[in-house]
Amino acid sequence: MGAVRIRVHTDDTKHHNNPQVILVTPGHPFVSKTVMFLSAVWNLILTAPIHNYLHLQLPDVDVTLDPDTAHPDLILSEDGKKVRHGNIKQYCPDYDKRFDKYMIVLGNKGFSSGRFYFEVQVKGKTQWSLGVARESINRKGALNMCPESGNWILWQSNAKEYKACESSPVSLSLNMKLQKVGVFVDYEEGLVSFYDVESRSHIYSFTGQFFTDKLYPFLRPWTNDAGKNAAPMIISPVNYSE
Repeated sequence: MGAVRIRVHTDDTKHHNNPQVILVTPGHPFVSKTVMFLSAVWNLILTAPIHNYLHLQLPDVDVTLDPDTAHPDLILSEDGKKVRHGNIKQYCPDYDKRFDKYMIVLGNKGFSSGRFYFEVQVKGKTQWSLGVARESINRKGALNMCPESGNWILWQSNAKEYKACESSPVSLSLNMKLQKVGVFVDYEEGLVSFYDVESRSHIYSFTGQFFTDKLYPFLRPWTNDAGKNAAPMIISPVNYSE
């Protein structure tokens, strides 16, 4: 690297447009200090919890699943934190808000403003879908998985294939199998983002959305596939010190 000129504002120049210009060479102390600073920042980013380096002011969102929305084939835990596919269809009242075709369940609380974040463990599963859905989503009969139908979804299929469910699904190339997924929503910004909690990396974002309904956490564990996909999806507590 050759010498470069850098404009530097000092206490005497920071309030006007006459910065000091210094000539910087590869061995200049400024370079060494800058490299050390950037290295320290990068190490901080890599070791910080995902919730910190995303710069999120996360509300204390306690997500539980609403049994009155759950497809009859789904089994929920008593605390409303786990869902899996059962082998026998259960008798359930046919509420208007219950899904009758696809194995979907929604959270019991909707959000119509601000930001919210939750995490779902998908360890041991070969197929699942998760994200958020608007309150007016179709619960009876067929449902397209795309924003136009009121859902913003990440999908795993065939054990290792991942897609973002846009109107034309977007295939995602991930370095490792997802174990826990973080879902972040900024209602006013029209943003739904997905994160790999364990690797602290961004997966995909739906941007420029226009929300009018309440948004609810959306989980779809799919069938147990003769035991191959029997593991539950689990709403996990957000670990701020992880």
